[in-house]
Amino acid sequence: MSTSSSKSHMAISLANNCISTLSIFIIFLLLQFLSITEAQSSICRNSCGDIPIQYPFGIDDGCGSPFYRHILVCTGGQLQLRTPSGRYPVRNLSYIDPHILVTDPLMWNCLDGDNFRPTRPFSLDTSTHFTLSSENDYLFFNCSESDVLVEPKPMFCERFPDQCDSTCDSSSYLCRHIPECPTALRSSSCCSYYPKATESLRLMLKHCASYTSVYWRNLGSTPTFDQAPEYGIRVDFDIPVTTRCLQCQDTVKGGGTCGFDIETQDFLCLCDKGNSTTYCNDHTSSHRRGVVAGTATAVSVAGAFGIGAGVWYLKKLRAKAPVTHGVQTNENRLF
Repeated sequence: MSTSSSKSHMAISLANNCISTLSIFIIFLLLQFLSITEAQSSICRNSCGDIPIQYPFGIDDGCGSPFYRHILVCTGGQLQLRTPSGRYPVRNLSYIDPHILVTDPLMWNCLDGDNFRPTRPFSLDTSTHFTLSSENDYLFFNCSESDVLVEPKPMFCERFPDQCDSTCDSSSYLCRHIPECPTALRSSSCCSYYPKATESLRLMLKHCASYTSVYWRNLGSTPTFDQAPEYGIRVDFDIPVTTRCLQCQDTVKGGGTCGFDIETQDFLCLCDKGNSTTYCNDHTSSHRRGVVAGTATAVSVAGAFGIGAGVWYLKKLRAKAPVTHGVQTNENRLF
């Protein structure tokens, strides 16, 4: 084979390899661009398993209120609450009476009986809009009476009114009527104490074998004090009400979804045709197509620009490629 022929074949191979690589890259960019522009209307999932996800929460970044960003996690259809002490399965989420019910698998339960497992104190981030509900009661088991004040609370409060809050009530109703399994504890002691801070809960667990949380569930009947105890932790939350969010959600104004820019955390109304800074039907507001973050617009624009530039460069390469008169060889085939 002559030197000129060899060079020609090398040029053909090089040109076609470049074309093949660039073609794949352009197809990838095109798919990314199309998926970004089509995903806007459904970017915020409205449920996790059978639990509805509504404002102020979001399980996709940029959805809901930034006050609750990265708080809820949806993994395999299981909704979890993330706190400094761990992740906890969410049993129920109410928006009418704003609260979340979570369970702690490490807490004592009826099946444990007198066998107490190592546990950890449940805690909340004080910088969030979450609070432990006053409807929670905490039961502590096998506490050291040399380190913890374990006495019948009414009697203790009569004798020491200034220390009334520090006693763990051994005669509480819940200790005398353990929910769901009144005979589960045979040889272990029980007392009820409401810790006012995570630190006090941590100190209690240093001197007690284990603990559990019981909340009082409203049975939905009249009178409202008709309640029943159930195991779990009730966490109350605030719903930030803003005029912009109400306008965004108004069906007359387009029925958008309240969200925020993940870079600036500024309010965004998420609409089918893009993002608005006010509401979906406001044609004076700047709409940005793409996902929630401001960088998404750059991604979509860059994607469009990259596709255009790629097509132009592809045409240029094809124009310079040696003519093979339709003959396909192992050196010039695309795939």
